[in-house]
Amino acid sequence: MTPSVQLLAVGDNVVDCYPDLGVMFPGGNAVNVAVNAVRCGGSAGYVGVLGTDDAGRLLHRALGDEGVDLGLLRVADGENARAIVRIVEGNRVFEHGEIGVSEFRVGADDLAAAARAAVVHTGECSMTEPDLPALAQAARLLSFDFSERPWDYVAQWAGLVDIAILSSPEGEEAEAVETARRVNKLGPSRVVVSRGAQGAVLLGPGGLAVAPAGTGPIVDTLGAGDALIARLLVGLASGEPDDVALRAATKYATATCAQHGAFGYETTLDANGNPASVRA
Repeated sequence: MTPSVQLLAVGDNVVDCYPDLGVMFPGGNAVNVAVNAVRCGGSAGYVGVLGTDDAGRLLHRALGDEGVDLGLLRVADGENARAIVRIVEGNRVFEHGEIGVSEFRVGADDLAAAARAAVVHTGECSMTEPDLPALAQAARLLSFDFSERPWDYVAQWAGLVDIAILSSPEGEEAEAVETARRVNKLGPSRVVVSRGAQGAVLLGPGGLAVAPAGTGPIVDTLGAGDALIARLLVGLASGEPDDVALRAATKYATATCAQHGAFGYETTLDANGNPASVRA
């Protein structure tokens, strides 16, 4: 049984393959949130399934090196999930992906760990929708990343979560605020709308908070939204006011854009698109 952690991330993992650069990086929304939560001073655990291939070993090593609790990690025989990523004018564009062995259902030990954590996070890439009712019942706070999913998807699941996070990188601030108000009426006590280079808005119990993006070089935006989520959740779990946590989160998210990959661990790809060398 995993010890109590501040944040428990449940769901997806992936290796992000950049064929134009000849490299790959570990990632995935749940993985990225867990790693960045630890980097922001919190404690985090990860619930998910890794493959037995080199890509799975890369993820396992990176998560362990970053200090993420892996007491509930599964390893299944087969290929790890992966995604093909292109960089277009500094922005990441997903070309296609394979889920590999990553789909799973939560169990009793996972739900017990969720009940001990200050906040549980999952999202639309994690295929955890069937488990949301159980996670919602177990968690003190349940965070869910809706990303840019259509309204019918948001309306279907938002009522089960406490913190709903959406992405609208091209929208105006007024539009983001209206979206937050609309989602708030579905039940979440806090709604965050990330606006990419324009920052983010948060509608919570204390009203509306607006924060600009941070400043710094933009090399690769992959994982920036996950970094924002991690810093925000660590701040909220630590008792920071919404506006303070949001400003820190947008600043931290921008800082992560100064390198390729979601959180580093660059690994060279061989001619077949697999890791050339990965330590166990």
